[in-house]
Amino acid sequence: MGLQQGFVTWFVGVLFLTTLLLSSADVHHYEFFVRESNFTKLCNTTTLLVVNDSYPGPQIRVHRGDTVFVNVHNQGNYGFTIHWHGVKQPRNPWSDGPEFVTQCPIQPGTNFTYEIVLSDEIGTLWWHAHSDWTRGSVHGAFIILPAKKETYPFPTPNADQTVILESWYDGDYKQIIDDALAAGVSPRQPNAYAINGHVGDTYGCPNDTIFRMQVDSEKIYLLRIINAAMNEHFFFTIANHTLTVVAQDASYVRRFTRDYILISPGQTMDVLVSANRNVGQYYMAIRPFSDSSAAPIDNITTGIFQYTNSEGGLNASLITLPVMNDTDAMINFLNQIRNTKVSQNPRINVPADKDIKRRVFIALAVNNLPCSNCVVGTRLVASLNNVSYVSPSIDILQAYYNRNMSGVYTEDFPLNPPVIYDFTGNLTNLNTPVEEGTRVIVVNYGEGVEMVLQATQMGAGGSHPIHLHGFSFYWVGTGFGNFNNKTDPSTYNLVDPPLINTVHVPGRRWVAIRFFATNPGVWFMHCHLERHSSWGMDTVLIVRNGKTKKTSIRPPPSTMPRCPGT
Repeated sequence: MGLQQGFVTWFVGVLFLTTLLLSSADVHHYEFFVRESNFTKLCNTTTLLVVNDSYPGPQIRVHRGDTVFVNVHNQGNYGFTIHWHGVKQPRNPWSDGPEFVTQCPIQPGTNFTYEIVLSDEIGTLWWHAHSDWTRGSVHGAFIILPAKKETYPFPTPNADQTVILESWYDGDYKQIIDDALAAGVSPRQPNAYAINGHVGDTYGCPNDTIFRMQVDSEKIYLLRIINAAMNEHFFFTIANHTLTVVAQDASYVRRFTRDYILISPGQTMDVLVSANRNVGQYYMAIRPFSDSSAAPIDNITTGIFQYTNSEGGLNASLITLPVMNDTDAMINFLNQIRNTKVSQNPRINVPADKDIKRRVFIALAVNNLPCSNCVVGTRLVASLNNVSYVSPSIDILQAYYNRNMSGVYTEDFPLNPPVIYDFTGNLTNLNTPVEEGTRVIVVNYGEGVEMVLQATQMGAGGSHPIHLHGFSFYWVGTGFGNFNNKTDPSTYNLVDPPLINTVHVPGRRWVAIRFFATNPGVWFMHCHLERHSSWGMDTVLIVRNGKTKKTSIRPPPSTMPRCPGT
């Protein structure tokens, strides 16, 4: 009786949520002016491409189920696009944003209006440029509040605060990656890390600013944490306070409490913190995590969690972050993340074994190719199943939709690694062949899809945050070593797997994800370590149209940016 009553309560909640979304949606309009501005940090002034003269850029703040129009004016010196990270954009890949995947760049002196269609996303997402490394300075928060009359599935916070974690470079982000690609080498490390554009008090420049979050004693705050860093996973903490994770990637999770979180590039987390300590000032701090031999710089960047009417009290010794290579801290945190059956979440709908019509096993690797003009005679590339992605000069969506262009892409991405080896073993003397190309995965509308993502020790090894556009997917499994397709599926969590859009694939491990391909379109899939994506750790998922208008791609807007030479 109790189980039946619980199901009825949950089902009524889902119907109520659907009714809310249909009855209360609003339309919002934003104007983004993208141009160069000067910023001074680390006692040095740098010119950056930013939105509305701010770093980070302006916040979009709307309600669940709303529609948002953003008119982007390019007043800079080169073309770019903008992506609405984690927004599924049902049937509307035209406004998803990745350059030469769903559109061509917005050229200088022109503008383009994106239509961002929200569905069941809730909580914190973000937007960022999706061209070269421009996202390093062109990014901001995308906050999705509960629909009108909808409540939180946790104690209602007294206030919320966006916390964006960033990589700060003294220099033009696009020029940094352009120079590295021309030389065939890894791009240089950032000069600092930042919290909401502030580099804190640990880098030695007396003019640097520190982010301060003012709080009132005994109040509850919802932190909306976004990892916008270029290549760094981060541990995050607030000294002497506990953090309760309540959502990831715009989906509620089962609440759990830690004294730190781990967040990978591209991911977002909603975290509750109570201002329940002695009145004072407490450091918030970030430090990179790495399980790669190509480790980032081990800097700690600080902010301040400041109680009203407090003076002094800062004590750096109270910062208790895991060390940079603490893989146990990484695994222990990831193992806590579970879905939660609350009425505010979409119904858990994990494809069962019988639903899976397409299985893809992908090995993630960093490789080398010959290069006569490069510094050491080879150049760094990255690959999925030994294919290093090459960006075309005409966007794939246009070529697919119009069916009148050949040579833009091929539909033959390998569904398994072409060479099977000890992926997580000692690969010092192994050099598997790598091909360059624009090879895509194609699935039918409605099919259940399973992808196993296998980290390898090719190159420097280590973790990869893999992001799939157009979908939230269920992270159903993970394990150490090489994936075994006979035994490992029995360990899958098909009951309450997290529903996310960016999954952390730890070094020397594998993860499995599942989803139903119910969003027709052309969707980018890539590593969110920006250097890996620049080297080719990318592919494209094409979901064919269904049999009806409501299961097919919408027609393109007439204002799509023109591709170069067309």
